[in-house]
Amino acid sequence: METPEQINIWYTGSVDPWWTIEGFYFLDYENKPFNDSATQAQWNKRGFEQQKFTGDLYGMPNDMPTWIEPFETIFDWKHFSWQLYKMGPGTVLPSHKDTYERFKELYNVEDPDTIYRAVVFLEDWQSGHYFEIDNTNLSYWKKGDYVVWQNSVSHLAANIGEVPRYTLQITGVVNES
Repeated sequence: METPEQINIWYTGSVDPWWTIEGFYFLDYENKPFNDSATQAQWNKRGFEQQKFTGDLYGMPNDMPTWIEPFETIFDWKHFSWQLYKMGPGTVLPSHKDTYERFKELYNVEDPDTIYRAVVFLEDWQSGHYFEIDNTNLSYWKKGDYVVWQNSVSHLAANIGEVPRYTLQITGVVNES
């Protein structure tokens, strides 16, 4: 696998899955509004009129499933934060850059360029599931594939399919060696 220094801003990889649907299908997901009102206002100006811009989340401070813990050995990061993400049919999250405001506050991160995010696809790709990063479409993923990006890389996601799309979202700070 390539390291962040070998590529520019984002990369993909894969792990052999060890989780089952019971580990994420039946959690108490909750919808929370998108946390960047300025970006949402830009979306509205561009014609995005839906009321809900985000999927449903299950994350900290809830107790997280133990199957998530091995990811701490896959990514050489510190200060991990986890969210399971259920994107229902009809959900569109337009192009944006993550702000990590709560993460930076929680872990006292001063240099945002040390923050990385990974999205792990928990199931195989299905028709209508879409993910794009830095103007590059990613589709036909397999369970266990992931994409990692540094700090403020533009990305978007949508589910115009017929079944929910499940991912694990991991945020961390790269260990400096």
